[in-house]
Amino acid sequence: MAKIVNVYKQSVPVMRFIGKKYGDEDRVDGTFSAKWGECFDSGMFETLEKLAVIPGYEESSAYIGLMRWKDGEPFQYWIGMFTPENIPVPEGLSYVDFPAADLGVCWVYGFEHEVYGKEGKCARRLKEEGFEVKADEHGAYWFFERYACPRFTDPDEEGKIILDICHFV
Repeated sequence: MAKIVNVYKQSVPVMRFIGKKYGDEDRVDGTFSAKWGECFDSGMFETLEKLAVIPGYEESSAYIGLMRWKDGEPFQYWIGMFTPENIPVPEGLSYVDFPAADLGVCWVYGFEHEVYGKEGKCARRLKEEGFEVKADEHGAYWFFERYACPRFTDPDEEGKIILDICHFV
Protein backbone atom coordinates (compact mmCIF):
# COMPACT_ATOMS: atom_id res chain seq x y z
CA MET A 1 0.00 0.00 0.00
CA ALA A 2 1.30 3.46 -0.93
CA LYS A 3 2.14 5.85 1.87
CA ILE A 4 3.16 9.49 2.19
CA VAL A 5 6.80 9.53 3.31
CA ASN A 6 7.70 13.22 3.05
CA VAL A 7 5.76 16.49 3.21
CA TYR A 8 7.30 19.92 2.66
CA LYS A 9 6.80 23.40 1.23
CA GLN A 10 8.63 24.39 -1.95
CA SER A 11 8.71 27.88 -3.45
CA VAL A 12 8.62 28.05 -7.25
CA PRO A 13 9.14 31.01 -9.60
CA VAL A 14 6.72 32.30 -12.22
CA MET A 15 6.27 29.42 -14.66
CA ARG A 16 4.46 28.51 -17.85
CA PHE A 17 3.04 25.02 -18.20
CA ILE A 18 3.07 23.76 -21.79
CA GLY A 19 1.33 20.59 -22.88
CA LYS A 20 -1.90 18.98 -24.01
CA LYS A 21 -5.25 19.29 -22.25
CA TYR A 22 -7.63 16.38 -21.74
CA GLY A 23 -10.94 15.77 -19.98
CA ASP A 24 -12.76 12.85 -18.43
CA GLU A 25 -13.99 11.84 -21.89
CA ASP A 26 -10.36 11.12 -22.87
CA ARG A 27 -9.84 8.44 -20.21
CA VAL A 28 -9.28 4.88 -21.38
CA ASP A 29 -10.20 2.26 -18.76
CA GLY A 30 -10.43 5.09 -16.23
CA THR A 31 -6.93 6.52 -16.75
CA PHE A 32 -4.96 8.86 -18.97
CA SER A 33 -2.08 6.42 -19.51
CA ALA A 34 -2.95 6.01 -23.21
CA LYS A 35 -2.65 9.78 -23.61
CA TRP A 36 0.75 9.68 -21.92
CA GLY A 37 1.80 7.08 -24.49
CA GLU A 38 0.61 9.33 -27.31
CA CYS A 39 2.60 12.26 -25.89
CA PHE A 40 5.77 10.16 -25.72
CA ASP A 41 5.21 8.69 -29.19
CA SER A 42 4.66 12.14 -30.74
CA GLY A 43 8.01 13.47 -29.50
CA MET A 44 6.31 16.15 -27.40
CA PHE A 45 8.59 15.61 -24.41
CA GLU A 46 11.72 15.81 -26.56
CA THR A 47 10.55 19.26 -27.66
CA LEU A 48 9.58 20.39 -24.15
CA GLU A 49 12.77 19.15 -22.48
CA LYS A 50 14.71 21.75 -24.49
CA LEU A 51 12.50 24.52 -23.05
CA ALA A 52 12.07 23.35 -19.46
CA VAL A 53 15.19 24.61 -17.68
CA ILE A 54 13.94 26.95 -14.94
CA PRO A 55 16.63 28.56 -12.77
CA GLY A 56 15.88 27.99 -9.09
CA TYR A 57 13.53 25.07 -9.67
CA GLU A 58 15.49 21.83 -9.56
CA GLU A 59 12.57 19.62 -10.61
CA SER A 60 11.95 21.60 -13.81
CA SER A 61 13.02 18.58 -15.86
CA ALA A 62 10.14 16.50 -14.47
CA TYR A 63 7.19 15.45 -16.58
CA ILE A 64 3.91 16.75 -15.16
CA GLY A 65 0.33 15.51 -14.96
CA LEU A 66 -1.41 18.83 -14.18
CA MET A 67 -5.00 18.80 -12.96
CA ARG A 68 -7.67 21.49 -12.58
CA TRP A 69 -10.77 20.89 -10.51
CA LYS A 70 -13.66 23.21 -9.72
CA ASP A 71 -17.06 22.04 -8.55
CA GLY A 72 -19.57 22.27 -11.37
CA GLU A 73 -16.95 22.56 -14.14
CA PRO A 74 -15.35 19.86 -16.30
CA PHE A 75 -12.21 18.26 -14.84
CA GLN A 76 -9.02 19.04 -16.77
CA TYR A 77 -5.95 16.82 -17.01
CA TRP A 78 -2.91 18.24 -18.77
CA ILE A 79 0.24 16.37 -19.78
CA GLY A 80 3.43 18.37 -20.27
CA MET A 81 6.16 20.28 -18.48
CA PHE A 82 6.76 23.56 -16.69
CA THR A 83 8.94 26.07 -18.55
CA PRO A 84 10.18 29.57 -17.80
CA GLU A 85 7.59 32.32 -18.23
CA ASN A 86 6.91 33.75 -21.68
CA ILE A 87 8.43 30.82 -23.59
CA PRO A 88 6.86 30.55 -27.07
CA VAL A 89 4.41 27.65 -27.20
CA PRO A 90 5.22 25.01 -29.83
CA GLU A 91 2.57 24.43 -32.48
CA GLY A 92 -0.16 22.02 -31.44
CA LEU A 93 0.32 22.59 -27.70
CA SER A 94 -1.47 24.81 -25.18
CA TYR A 95 -0.31 26.57 -22.04
CA VAL A 96 -1.25 27.83 -18.59
CA ASP A 97 0.72 30.59 -16.83
CA PHE A 98 1.30 30.39 -13.07
CA PRO A 99 2.55 33.14 -10.76
CA ALA A 100 5.38 32.56 -8.31
CA ALA A 101 3.90 30.38 -5.58
CA ASP A 102 4.42 27.91 -2.80
CA LEU A 103 3.74 24.24 -3.31
CA GLY A 104 2.81 21.71 -0.70
CA VAL A 105 4.70 18.61 -1.82
CA CYS A 106 3.89 15.04 -0.78
CA TRP A 107 6.11 12.13 -1.71
CA VAL A 108 3.88 9.10 -2.28
CA TYR A 109 5.94 5.90 -1.90
CA GLY A 110 4.87 2.51 -3.20
CA PHE A 111 4.72 0.26 -6.22
CA GLU A 112 3.87 2.22 -9.35
CA HIS A 113 0.32 0.87 -9.59
CA GLU A 114 -0.31 2.06 -5.99
CA VAL A 115 0.83 5.70 -6.12
CA TYR A 116 -1.78 7.21 -8.45
CA GLY A 117 -5.02 8.90 -7.43
CA LYS A 118 -3.73 10.09 -4.05
CA GLU A 119 -4.37 13.81 -4.61
CA GLY A 120 -7.17 13.98 -2.02
CA LYS A 121 -5.13 12.06 0.54
CA CYS A 122 -2.23 14.45 -0.03
CA ALA A 123 -4.46 17.53 0.32
CA ARG A 124 -5.75 16.20 3.65
CA ARG A 125 -2.21 15.49 4.84
CA LEU A 126 -1.07 18.98 3.86
CA LYS A 127 -3.95 20.45 5.88
CA GLU A 128 -2.95 18.26 8.85
CA GLU A 129 0.58 19.67 8.54
CA GLY A 130 -0.79 23.25 8.72
CA PHE A 131 -0.87 24.15 5.04
CA GLU A 132 -3.83 25.82 3.34
CA VAL A 133 -4.52 24.40 -0.11
CA LYS A 134 -5.41 27.43 -2.24
CA ALA A 135 -7.74 27.93 -5.17
CA ASP A 136 -6.94 30.32 -8.00
CA GLU A 137 -8.73 33.63 -8.59
CA HIS A 138 -11.60 31.74 -10.29
CA GLY A 139 -12.10 29.30 -7.41
CA ALA A 140 -10.41 26.39 -9.20
CA TYR A 141 -7.84 24.10 -7.60
CA TRP A 142 -4.71 23.23 -9.57
CA PHE A 143 -2.52 20.33 -8.48
CA PHE A 144 -0.16 17.95 -10.19
CA GLU A 145 1.75 14.70 -10.36
CA ARG A 146 5.47 15.39 -10.70
CA TYR A 147 7.50 12.55 -12.16
CA ALA A 148 10.87 13.56 -10.69
CA CYS A 149 14.01 11.66 -11.60
CA PRO A 150 15.38 9.53 -10.05
CA ARG A 151 12.67 9.23 -7.35
CA PHE A 152 10.08 8.05 -9.85
CA THR A 153 12.25 6.42 -12.49
CA ASP A 154 14.62 4.31 -10.36
CA PRO A 155 12.81 1.79 -8.13
CA ASP A 156 14.44 0.94 -4.81
CA GLU A 157 15.48 -2.57 -3.76
CA GLU A 158 11.81 -3.44 -3.10
CA GLY A 159 10.72 -2.20 -6.54
CA LYS A 160 8.99 0.89 -5.11
CA ILE A 161 9.14 4.44 -6.41
CA ILE A 162 8.13 7.94 -5.27
CA LEU A 163 5.56 10.07 -7.08
CA ASP A 164 5.43 13.73 -6.05
CA ILE A 165 1.92 15.13 -5.67
CA CYS A 166 1.92 18.91 -5.38
CA HIS A 167 -0.83 21.35 -4.39
CA PHE A 168 -0.61 25.13 -4.40
CA VAL A 169 -0.56 26.33 -0.78
